[in-house]
Amino acid sequence: MKKLLLLLVFPLVLGAAEEPRRPFVGSIERLDPAFDKLVAPNAKIEKLAEWFNWSEGPTWFEGAVVFSDVMENTAYRWKEGMTQAEVFLKPSGLTNFTPGIREPGSNGLAVDRQGRLVLAQHGDRRISRMEKNGSFTTVVDRFEGKRFNSPNDMAIRKSGEIYFTDPPYGLEGIANSPLRELTHAGVYRIGTDGKVTLLTKEINFPNGIGFSPDEKILYVAVSDGQNPRVMAFDVQADGTLANSRLFYDPKALRKPGVKGSCDGLKVDRDGNVWATGPGGVMVLSPAGKLLGHIVTNEATGNCCWGDDGSTLYITADMFLVRIKTLTKGAGW
Repeated sequence: MKKLLLLLVFPLVLGAAEEPRRPFVGSIERLDPAFDKLVAPNAKIEKLAEWFNWSEGPTWFEGAVVFSDVMENTAYRWKEGMTQAEVFLKPSGLTNFTPGIREPGSNGLAVDRQGRLVLAQHGDRRISRMEKNGSFTTVVDRFEGKRFNSPNDMAIRKSGEIYFTDPPYGLEGIANSPLRELTHAGVYRIGTDGKVTLLTKEINFPNGIGFSPDEKILYVAVSDGQNPRVMAFDVQADGTLANSRLFYDPKALRKPGVKGSCDGLKVDRDGNVWATGPGGVMVLSPAGKLLGHIVTNEATGNCCWGDDGSTLYITADMFLVRIKTLTKGAGW
């Protein structure tokens, strides 16, 4: 009787410990042997949550992935064990209704060295910070007295300096919006003293942004419909940029029916750049060579490292997905 009892009970205990089964989406294209050291042969893209309008700007915050639904003015939170994401912040980017705002919500999110959530808010046209007590502080909302267009994404250096992009996507009419006070789109630096410096205005539609592991190179994704690309800049000792150059041109991936363009990006500990582009996430070597392609089959906004730093969470239009990797994000 004891043996029979064990046989009956053991399957019930095992079943209770299993993680929920989730559907897999997309595919993985291996284009260089170096990619096998980054993503295992049996890795799959796992769908975690869905039904978003336009998911964007994920970051790992307090044991969960937090991300924006830009069009719905809402930020969501997802962690292991959830069957769907929960509302984390609403409103996330536009505090009060303002005519002329095309994309009201937050976009890029990041965590500063004090563990506080930092938000690029399209609607309020600012970089803000959520304090530990839940209140919000405006970090910057103007350059030389003029309001930003719609801060989009950011990268925070080990020193605490914040580098961010400011395209006009959040405004109705985009570049032709009557709400624009700055005649350029820019990449900016916020010093630890709060001073804002314009680093470059040569890019019409700067978007995703990230540093190499040694912080000597800054990568900027350009979501120009006519000329999408990823640019690289050398970071000078004073924090300014020099030696602007093309890092990767995704024209070979731009085919009829392939969704998406250059948008967000993150960098791993070895300097590989995981950049969203046509079809999904492009995995680029430090030399700018395409090693592999994580194909979501959706317009893909951004990605971030989470869990122990080896899981890549990806916001792909209406979906939140993830893939386990063999590397870790820079800084983990």
